[in-house]
Amino acid sequence: MAFGQTADGKTAHLFTLTNAHGMVVKVTNFGGIITSIQVPDKNNQPGDVVLGFDSLSSYLSGQPYLGALLGRYGSFIGNGRFSIDNKDYQLATNAGTNHLHGGKSGFDKKLWQAEEIRSGKKEAALRLAYMSANGEEGFPGNLDCRVTYTLTDQNELRIDYEARTDQKTHVNLTHHTYFDLSAGKNPTILSHEVQINADRYVVMDPKMVPTGELREVKNSALDFTKPAALGSRMEQLPGAYDHNFLLNRSGNNALQLAATVFEPGSGRYLSVFTTEPGLELATANWLNGKLKGKGNRVYAKQSGFLLYPQHLPDSPNQSAFPGTLLKPGEVYRQTTVYQFSVKTAR
Repeated sequence: MAFGQTADGKTAHLFTLTNAHGMVVKVTNFGGIITSIQVPDKNNQPGDVVLGFDSLSSYLSGQPYLGALLGRYGSFIGNGRFSIDNKDYQLATNAGTNHLHGGKSGFDKKLWQAEEIRSGKKEAALRLAYMSANGEEGFPGNLDCRVTYTLTDQNELRIDYEARTDQKTHVNLTHHTYFDLSAGKNPTILSHEVQINADRYVVMDPKMVPTGELREVKNSALDFTKPAALGSRMEQLPGAYDHNFLLNRSGNNALQLAATVFEPGSGRYLSVFTTEPGLELATANWLNGKLKGKGNRVYAKQSGFLLYPQHLPDSPNQSAFPGTLLKPGEVYRQTTVYQFSVKTAR
């Protein structure tokens, strides 16, 4: 169905994926944005567990990447610069002196070509395609991208990313979905209990550029190796959670469990699986009550959390971090699975 008009007069569409268990996912081909995920609670009552808007115009009016597909590079690149084969590249800078989430006009602001597909298991899926031209936001190479959203009968939203290039370039695609497993029943997400399979996190300097240190989470507010409520130790931080973790992995490209989240009131339980080396946790301190979302809900501070897999920030400039360089003839692949279930207790 039509979702609205972009600034240049093109029509964006909204696509709906459903399964046999009452789960509904809505995605628009503008920015690959997930606008809604309806998931039953422990009483089998559906609720929308992501933040978003009812109309395209709200996504166009300036907002912090709600539900958006990020690229070419999610997260920060320090000073918007990197070098490939001794050639320097200057990217668009849109977060102080840094490049953030693809730049001033990243993948979140592009109208993607959309195709509804069916897998061999008859699962509902949507495939989006976009060709990022050489030089876009400063990145080298023509980058041909495909992102497929699949809703399974196991209540999994699977996101598969692929990209190919004709020049060496850096790629780090991910999805910036804000979750609230209470579906708006609670004013904040601070009671959500989180567990992350990570012993180390990325240390950032005051300008949000990694220092290169991967510090142990043990005995800190960032230790989620055992379940902890998001609000239980936040006072130990100078701000809120906005940290990237290096996941504990047993293999390089296998899909593995990265994190779980439990919301006691609804009984909703989220498991996050990924092929990526890193995971970002953020509690949306930047929401300030000025945005009004679906159903006229005001998005106040900490009314959603983000838990998105990716490569580590500034990887093009950090030789000790897993690399993000994509070469001609190679295929960039990334898979993230958000699996929903219900439990009476964790």
